[in-house]
Amino acid sequence: MFSWIKVQHQGVDVCINNAGLALPEPLLSGKTSGWKTIMDVNVIALSVCAREAYQSMKERKVDDGPIININSICGHRVVNNADAHFYTASKYAVTALTEGLRQELREAKTHIRATCISPGLVETECAYRLFSENPEIAVATYKSVKCLQAADIANAVVYVLSAPPHVQSGDIEITPVEQSM
Repeated sequence: MFSWIKVQHQGVDVCINNAGLALPEPLLSGKTSGWKTIMDVNVIALSVCAREAYQSMKERKVDDGPIININSICGHRVVNNADAHFYTASKYAVTALTEGLRQELREAKTHIRATCISPGLVETECAYRLFSENPEIAVATYKSVKCLQAADIANAVVYVLSAPPHVQSGDIEITPVEQSM
């Protein structure tokens, strides 16, 4: 992907890592293959993209490009739902990776910034995948509060992108007003 970007667009100026996967794989009964899939998408792919974006920016002397990791409120709080515990662990990893990335970028004396945007309940296919064996739970979850919309997350991304180069937006948590978590 990054080779194609280099050929087509000369490189990366901005990286927005927005992949996420939740599977119903509890800690006591989940499948190792499911856990590996979650980690590959939520942690490894995000880390690879951040590394490659940084290398592309560095190569082209882009010194203020943002790397934005779209995380989850689950990266900061553990919900009482066994099906979500491994997903939550992967999102805690994203929180830690973003802070580690900030520290490494600072040590590299670059102005490339790393930000973590952590939405609460957004109406997507995520809950349907997580509760695939019982889809009425997903329906009830999305009806329980006025959910965030994709535009709400996009507005947070625009905020980060529009911040002056000397401003580091750290962790931005966005939740529906009615969501208790």
